[in-house]
Amino acid sequence: MSTLFPQFDNGVYMNKATTEDVPNIREMVDKAYSKYIDRIGKPPAPMTEDYYSEIKENSVFVLKESDGSLIGLIVVTYKSESGKMEIKNLVVDPKAQGHGYGRALMNYAESIALSHNTHALELYTNVKMHENIPLYVKMGFSEVERRIEDGFERVYFRKKLSQK
Repeated sequence: MSTLFPQFDNGVYMNKATTEDVPNIREMVDKAYSKYIDRIGKPPAPMTEDYYSEIKENSVFVLKESDGSLIGLIVVTYKSESGKMEIKNLVVDPKAQGHGYGRALMNYAESIALSHNTHALELYTNVKMHENIPLYVKMGFSEVERRIEDGFERVYFRKKLSQK
């Protein structure tokens, strides 16, 4: 385990995802997002994502328990032309929610962004995942736009970052 990645007192640790993680990623994503299918009318975008490509093209980090089982994931992409980092997906296994793992993943994304000298983090959620909207506001994000993209009604957020 690298010292670049956080480790928690309870043995939970983070590392860069590998293709060997993909089956467990798919299972966790399906568990976490399947509750939204009826609301949205189709599977949410993270359920149809090609995680093999995501691992190859973006920065994908996983949170694991000491036994190696997956409990969280964050996918980030750096946009050098705009100096921003986008969080493409942040998910915690439903059985592990409420323990601060989502916040830990978000904090890690912020540290990655700052290490790239970026000035903002961006993300979006589906408007029908309404419980996410106040959560992101609580984490310091501001809503900047709503639009339909790829057949989904999305709410876009931005969080300005400052070097300390």
